[in-house]
Amino acid sequence: MQTNNEIRCSSTAVSYGKVLFELNIPRESVRKTREILEAVPQLSDLLMNPTVALKKKLAVIDRVFPEDMRNFLKTACRYRRVELMDEIFAAYDRCRDEQNKVLKAVLTCTAPPDEEQKKGMESFLCRKYGAEEAQIEVRYDADLLGGFILRAGSDEYDWSMKGRLDRLTQTLGGRR
Repeated sequence: MQTNNEIRCSSTAVSYGKVLFELNIPRESVRKTREILEAVPQLSDLLMNPTVALKKKLAVIDRVFPEDMRNFLKTACRYRRVELMDEIFAAYDRCRDEQNKVLKAVLTCTAPPDEEQKKGMESFLCRKYGAEEAQIEVRYDADLLGGFILRAGSDEYDWSMKGRLDRLTQTLGGRR
């Protein structure tokens, strides 16, 4: 499963995501719209279907979605951008996180970190990247053999046993 931080966005989706953010629509309305589209994929199918009349699509939007999201969705529908909604929501989330100085990171480890370790990593990330908050998604990978890999933005901090063994192998292999 991809997180919003990992979804690659087209420039069109980024533009729409920025507009959605700048419209200052309540976060709850955006969340509810996203949930509706995820829970009922037939709605997205209908809104993307070129054989369905625009008038019918707009009527469905009026009946189903939060009032403050309707104009945005109608515009996305008119310009055939509904298929980009996942990317648009991801771009919106990034704008919101950037505005709120929230850094997203991924911690890959063999065992869950204790609360003190997690707080230490969050503190490190906030200092390093000038963020006010760091949100760490924890993933598990037994192949690391121990330790962890912390990814934030394009940076990677590899403190795993597998990473150390790989670096040692490269160093020894380079001396032959």
